[in-house]
Amino acid sequence: MRMKNKLILPAAVLLLLAACQNKNHKTDRADLKRTLFFDTAGMDLTVKPGDNFFLYANGKWIKNTEIPKTETGWGSFYTLYNDNIKNLKGILEDAAKSKAAAGSVEQKVGDFYASGMDSLTIEKLGLEPIKPLLTKIDSLKNDKELLDFVVEEFKNGNGYLLSFDVEPDDKISSKNALIFSQAGINLPDRSYYLDQDDKAKKIRASYHAYISKIFALAGDSINGSKNADQILKLETAIAQSHSTPVELRDPQKNYNKYAVAGFQKEVPNIDIKTALNKLGANTDTIIVRQPRYYQALSSLVKSQPIDVWKIKLKFDALNNSANALTMAFRKARFDFYGKTLYGQPVQTERWKAMVSNTDSNLGDLLGQLYTEQYFKPAAKKRMLELVNNLQKVYETRIKNVDWMTAETKQKALEKLNAFIKKIGYTDKWKKYDDVEVSKNTYFANLKSARKHEFKEMMSKLGKPVDKTEWLMTAPTVNAYYNPAFNEIVFPAGILQFPFFDFAADDAINYGAIGAVIGHEMTHGFDDQGRQYDAYGNLKEWWTKVDANNFKTKADKVVSFYNNFSLLDNQHVNGSLTLGENLADLGGLNIAYDAFKLTEQGKGDKKIDGFTPDQRFFLSFAQVWRIKDRDERMRVRLKTDPHSPEMFRVNGPVYNMEAFYKAFNIPTTAKMYIAPANRLGVW
Repeated sequence: MRMKNKLILPAAVLLLLAACQNKNHKTDRADLKRTLFFDTAGMDLTVKPGDNFFLYANGKWIKNTEIPKTETGWGSFYTLYNDNIKNLKGILEDAAKSKAAAGSVEQKVGDFYASGMDSLTIEKLGLEPIKPLLTKIDSLKNDKELLDFVVEEFKNGNGYLLSFDVEPDDKISSKNALIFSQAGINLPDRSYYLDQDDKAKKIRASYHAYISKIFALAGDSINGSKNADQILKLETAIAQSHSTPVELRDPQKNYNKYAVAGFQKEVPNIDIKTALNKLGANTDTIIVRQPRYYQALSSLVKSQPIDVWKIKLKFDALNNSANALTMAFRKARFDFYGKTLYGQPVQTERWKAMVSNTDSNLGDLLGQLYTEQYFKPAAKKRMLELVNNLQKVYETRIKNVDWMTAETKQKALEKLNAFIKKIGYTDKWKKYDDVEVSKNTYFANLKSARKHEFKEMMSKLGKPVDKTEWLMTAPTVNAYYNPAFNEIVFPAGILQFPFFDFAADDAINYGAIGAVIGHEMTHGFDDQGRQYDAYGNLKEWWTKVDANNFKTKADKVVSFYNNFSLLDNQHVNGSLTLGENLADLGGLNIAYDAFKLTEQGKGDKKIDGFTPDQRFFLSFAQVWRIKDRDERMRVRLKTDPHSPEMFRVNGPVYNMEAFYKAFNIPTTAKMYIAPANRLGVW
């Protein structure tokens, strides 16, 4: 998952990491035997471990599992997320009923949640909440007014044609900078506008129908099809200026620093200085991740009639607000984005959407209540022990690699030992004193929260970078490595079974959460992360020889993963997924080495018929037990920097000698790789 085009490198879009028992967790689990901690019934023993280990570990489960109609996929991540969201629901319902004092944590999160659940009021209001915005758009007369509107509305949380954030300057990581990124399209990426295959054309036709439907719901059924033609044509022109998902992974190409006056010359039709003044951005330099987009926008605001821009802005406003409007708008948006793009048959329950929205908009308030109930100090302590164990192992592995010079090794070790480790939740909760929340004004609540987010962001400009800041909320079921902070972060939401359990043996925990910890650490030394030094600066700290050696090894990883395919022979993009594949490969190796230092790892005592090493690899394989709908997988193969789960398992294990020994894999196995051809970086 990328966050606002930052080079944040989390473990997975669909990830569950680990290390806390939730309030209702039973240590003598009814669903799994205490000594086992993985699902033997879900294994397919007709598949040989050397032919497809993912299916050996998960085949029966994959075959027999039906994805719930409200989901685009199912498996470990989804079950943990759903368990977690039920816990959050309980917290929010209690807060909503608590009659808490105005301005308190409970009042704000409880009333925010209740306002979104008040569908009767939302239906009664209809289009009223968004009418002032649509009227504003109608009044625009020229490109200058258009750009003024876009800038002003950004302050209200409406991005439209503009996307920027205040983040660390990649090359001066202690200093915050204003960083602009590409924007302006509503399909997943540029290929959805430009590809000419039948599937792409079908999606564009559905998008066209969706645009028409939105205008009809807004009272303009006559011009819906014509409006859709114009929007699709304009967004296609915008998409041509966009960088590809692979291009977005290159930190050097996405670092373009300009004096404001200098960039003004490249975008003559956009008054940059005036826009920055309106935004309250007192700066004479900016970083533009993708200059081509803003150069194209500068041309398009002049070449395209103002009426076409107004039509696009109206659609953007309605599309962005659809889930906060009536059921008809919510259904129309779901029918396209949910059903057509991702293959989800039935809309997600309203309460789940509102729990997620509360977390997104008031995350640190909800996080305080969540961690009080569901995250215990013992979990943080144990997690830190695991992190430290893997860090020591990684140090040894860096020292022992045979392709790196002593000079670069020393700097790599400095970076490794400088990792900031964040576990569970922040020590400095954010405040939302300026966010006004009422039980019967959901649309207004959202607007207030978005205004707060803008003000919070702009308050960082001109100030030193605060490396205590978290980029995910405490209840989030995910994790990440952030190169600018040189940090690894594991929110409380992911620190639960099945990725970590106090009652599980070391083989299980190291195969699951251990591999995830190693994964995040390796992101600091993948093809992107390795370009940042110990202080988070984008800086060349490798010798030329070492950089070339790394590239040679990384290119082999690209080629290896390019050969994997799914569906109708759609291949994994090895260049797009390189960082995550390197992290998977390195993470599992590091976790295994750390496991072998434990008492269980040093022995060979079987538990329920499985050796310690077998349990380690089976635990890893079942962490990634996920089944996607075909439609979702098609989107992932185009845009997701993570490989599909089958290859996240098979890729690393078939490149590890320990795996071959654990399962006695013969050289005749389908997936056998000769030792000389195995991938190895870290």
